[in-house]
Amino acid sequence: MNLAEKIADYVVRLRDTKIPKDVIRLVKERVVDSIGVAIGAYDAPPITIARSVLSRFDGKGAIGIGVGSMTPDHAAFLNSAMVRYIDFNDTYLSKEALHPSDNIPAVQAAGEFLGIDGLTFIKGIVAAYELSCRLADASSIRNRGWDHVTYIAIASAVGSALALDLPEEKIVQTVNLAATPNIALRQTRVGELSMWKGCAAANAARNGLFAALLAMEGMTGPSPVFEGERGFFKQVSGEFELEFPKDEYKIRETSIKKHPVEYHSMSAVDAVLNIRKNIDDPSKITKIHIDTFTVSYEIIVKDPEKWDPKTKETADHSLPYIVATTLYDGYIWVDSYDDEKLKRKEVKDLIKKIDIAVGPGFDEYYPIGIPNRIVVEVAEGAVYEDTVIYPKGHFKNPMSSEELYEKFERLTKDRLSNYKDIWDMVWRLESLDDIKEINEAINAGLIR
Repeated sequence: MNLAEKIADYVVRLRDTKIPKDVIRLVKERVVDSIGVAIGAYDAPPITIARSVLSRFDGKGAIGIGVGSMTPDHAAFLNSAMVRYIDFNDTYLSKEALHPSDNIPAVQAAGEFLGIDGLTFIKGIVAAYELSCRLADASSIRNRGWDHVTYIAIASAVGSALALDLPEEKIVQTVNLAATPNIALRQTRVGELSMWKGCAAANAARNGLFAALLAMEGMTGPSPVFEGERGFFKQVSGEFELEFPKDEYKIRETSIKKHPVEYHSMSAVDAVLNIRKNIDDPSKITKIHIDTFTVSYEIIVKDPEKWDPKTKETADHSLPYIVATTLYDGYIWVDSYDDEKLKRKEVKDLIKKIDIAVGPGFDEYYPIGIPNRIVVEVAEGAVYEDTVIYPKGHFKNPMSSEELYEKFERLTKDRLSNYKDIWDMVWRLESLDDIKEINEAINAGLIR
């Protein structure tokens, strides 16, 4: 049995599996969180561009947020871009770091196409999360020059295949068709970051769903896609194996974001907020030292652009900017990346006072923990220090329902007149007869 066949066998078995109650709850948390961050991105420039382009084409089968009826692949792209763009959706850390909820809109669009019920939708999400996370466990591809959304294409395809109720042989072809053409360049996340940083996963999700739709109609793909002479193992990842142990669900190891920052900096924000309680005037800060870990340093510190970000996309992947902004304002939120805030002299001056190193022993915590130590010195000679390893929202330090609702409400209350109804609808997800109800309700409640 090759790997594509093994994945297909897992999906078929998952269809007949009773999903544990705690896993269903975790799925619902991530669905409602994804809706929140999607609505929070509604007016972002790349989203208005995508909505403008896609709304010009007639389509049916799925629902695009803010547009209405669209082809499933178009809906998957638009809605996934909204989920991803403000960098506020959930995270999984392993050999590769990625955002498993990038897959949800593709599975949802596939489900809307067939009119599936909520429990089937939940299983499709579980399948996509399993593939995303287990691929991330298997091989880091970023140092080989490839972007992690390469894995999202495969995972979205698999989740969509479950939602579309494809037979096993067609799931194999779905994997073949998703893996072969969707190898993404890591240049997306190097240097000064562009709008595409928040849209790359949406493109992968769209292509994964499209692979499932092609396979549904009988299209076949290159095989064996992983083990072949010019296959995935030799060209992209190196060899690995995947296992799908019974009663193990990787969604249990995913983390929800408390703050809109690249996840490796999340503990730094918590530490800064703890320190900030002691500082009345940030202009009196004389020195800021940060100890972090190697993966954090490589992704959100080392590039020169991270020390003077010019774009929102670079700023939310800049540990210096995130720390300086949180120290200056006493908070960090979606508006922390507005153009006028990126230009503030006060924040730039604080960045000049920062030095960052890989802390002794810090790499030993990763990927389970993400340690950041912040040391702040002020003019009077006082020194404030705090270290956080498991930030709020981490699966070892989860947000409460009340905290999740506070995040959801803050992101949606000015854009959705019925945000409370949407929240309630997701919490009865497994009882929905047709998941179209969710996006129909969102569009009905949009304040445009």
